[in-house]
Amino acid sequence: MSDAERLLKLAMELEPAERLSLATKLLDSVEEPESEEWSKAWAAELDRRIQSLRDGTAETVSWETVREEALARLRNR
Repeated sequence: MSDAERLLKLAMELEPAERLSLATKLLDSVEEPESEEWSKAWAAELDRRIQSLRDGTAETVSWETVREEALARLRNR
C-alpha cells in the first residue's frame, strides 16, 4: 500500500468537517495563485451569465431537477 493510500484510509476515518478541512488544505497546496488575467476573465464570465439571467436568455434548471440528477449519478457510481 502506498503512502497516499494509507493517508486516504486514515483520512476517511475523520469526521466530515475534518475531511473537508483537510481536502481544502490539500487543494490549496497544489493550486497556483490566482492571476489578474484569470480574475478578469472570470469576472467577465460572471457578468455575462448575470446578464443572460436578467434578459431571459439563460437556460435554467430547477433545483428539483438538479437534485434528482445528482442523486441518480451518485446511485450509479
